Amino acid sequence: MIPLKDDNPTETTPVVTVGIIVACTLVFFYQLSLGPGAGERFVYQYGAIPAVIFGKAGLPPELLALPVSASLISSMFLHGGFMHIIGNMLYLWIFGNNIEDVMGHGRFVVFYLVCGVIAALSHALFDPASTVPMIGASGAISGVLGAYLLLFPRTHVLVLIPLGFFTRLMYIPAGFVLGFWFVLQVISGTAAAGGGVAWFAHIGGFLAGMALIGFFKHRSVRFFNPPPRRMPRSF
Repeated sequence: MIPLKDDNPTETTPVVTVGIIVACTLVFFYQLSLGPGAGERFVYQYGAIPAVIFGKAGLPPELLALPVSASLISSMFLHGGFMHIIGNMLYLWIFGNNIEDVMGHGRFVVFYLVCGVIAALSHALFDPASTVPMIGASGAISGVLGAYLLLFPRTHVLVLIPLGFFTRLMYIPAGFVLGFWFVLQVISGTAAAGGGVAWFAHIGGFLAGMALIGFFKHRSVRFFNPPPRRMPRSF
């Protein structure tokens, strides 16, 4: 299932969500402009490397662009390819605006970064000796998804379902879409599916979002909100 949009209007302009998308996009195209060699160096400079974080390995002085702890944040703005950034930014655009709406801009910034840091540490704890840099916004975005699941599980999400040579557009409750997504992360992580994907960052970020949303949302916002009165159109 590929989510395309939700049927959940917002009351405020999601300036932080848009800002993160713009920042990630600009950093990604800057990475591309560096070329293969310099681009790899850039990733080692600003990616989160588990072995370096836990002091099991060190970077050469010429690669120490930031304090090691700062790489937990800088890594959220790097991506490994077009599909990586497109998928992450799509999920952030669909679900991030509503979470920003129920928190306010300042709280959303803190929530997003905290979820991203917890996600990165979750991955690092799973493989603390790894010298492979972890990059991408998916850990922080997973926190957004976890928060959305608790707040708007009955909101409808338009998804694209590939069926061989055919595709189908359907509106499906967000609880099913996000629950299915999380189960896939757990299965992939426990099966050691690999493929260069930090599955445990997704799992850790998602659980962090679920645990933290109660502290960050406005008090007037309820859990398990009903869907909007305007029902989505069928396809």
